[in-house]
Amino acid sequence: MRTQVAIIGGGPSGLLLSQLLMRAGIDTVVLERQSRDYVLARIRAGVLEQGCVDLLRKAGVGARMDREGHSHDGTNLSTAHGMFRVNFKERCGQSVMVYGQTEVTQDLYQAQDALGARIVHQVANVELHDVTGDHPFVTYDKDGQTHRIDCDYIAGCDGFHGVSRPTIPDTVRQDFERVYPFGWLGVLSRTAPAAEELVYANHPRGFALASMRNAHLSRYYIQVPLSDRVEQWSDQAFWDELRRRLPAEVADPMETGPAIEKSIAPLRSFVSEPMQWGRLFLVGDAAHIVPPTGAKGLNLAASDVHYLHEALRAAVLDGDRAALGQYGPRALTRVWAAMRFSWWMTTLMHRFPDQTEFDQKIQEAELHQLEWMVSAQETMARNYVGLPY
Repeated sequence: MRTQVAIIGGGPSGLLLSQLLMRAGIDTVVLERQSRDYVLARIRAGVLEQGCVDLLRKAGVGARMDREGHSHDGTNLSTAHGMFRVNFKERCGQSVMVYGQTEVTQDLYQAQDALGARIVHQVANVELHDVTGDHPFVTYDKDGQTHRIDCDYIAGCDGFHGVSRPTIPDTVRQDFERVYPFGWLGVLSRTAPAAEELVYANHPRGFALASMRNAHLSRYYIQVPLSDRVEQWSDQAFWDELRRRLPAEVADPMETGPAIEKSIAPLRSFVSEPMQWGRLFLVGDAAHIVPPTGAKGLNLAASDVHYLHEALRAAVLDGDRAALGQYGPRALTRVWAAMRFSWWMTTLMHRFPDQTEFDQKIQEAELHQLEWMVSAQETMARNYVGLPY
């Protein structure tokens, strides 16, 4: 098999890159380890930055998002002393879109099908070869046979545990990481959202978040120790603890119901540099992981796709190979800005194991400053809705 760009990973970043490249006339093949049904069953975040929204529209997959998504002009932050709202529209003139990652992926699959995209599912033993040479290729196993794809470029969109990042030698690659000493216990329920916009709660018992997927599907999180297991948390225990941490005006009328999905996710900040090695380019979680507090995971992957799509178009269509060398530096500038914001939100809103009452008072003082200081709200709003590409 021959293609111009081999894309490893068929999640939203791989599909979005393929969609943009194919619309520009650049041929792609996407390899995905899981089945399509498995990919579409993944439950992920659903807060989209303005830049991500614009990019999806550019890719021709924004129609359903515009019909069914929910534009949020602000967000709520709560402390033990009350709740306040940061108005994004007033502070920076933009909003975010609440639209589930599963829906984004479904839209991308449908658009790729319409273009006749080559997406190969349930592949195994993927290996990248000669990525620093002029003739890179990819091998993989499927249905008991080994297959080969010859290509000009390889995009590693295969996540934190994929094969793309380890292909870059340890002597070349440098990883930066901070692992947080807690996780998020998340519940998805077929219930009406507790509030019209997201509620982030700083509480002495720990962090909590009330979010939503749509008018009838809600997503809630509470901070828990990494030693906790899902089996320890009954639905009733979860709802009781969530109510303790949310402000009364949100908690008291909140609709509850059986959990249709429940999981515990660890939190980490991670960046791998460089994001390019020869003709291999890392995209999204293959290169960086952010704690979900700032809602940057999918959005950072989208900005990577934007930069890489531009670089590959310049190289393939215009013969400008120099543009490829700008991909990593451009992407990393935005990655580190989002990393700082996610770290700040995580540090501000969570209760750390060794945290003293002094530390708690400092958090509350910073939140109080955020409540009344316009410049602080402007900084948060600009980062939350997404810095420009």
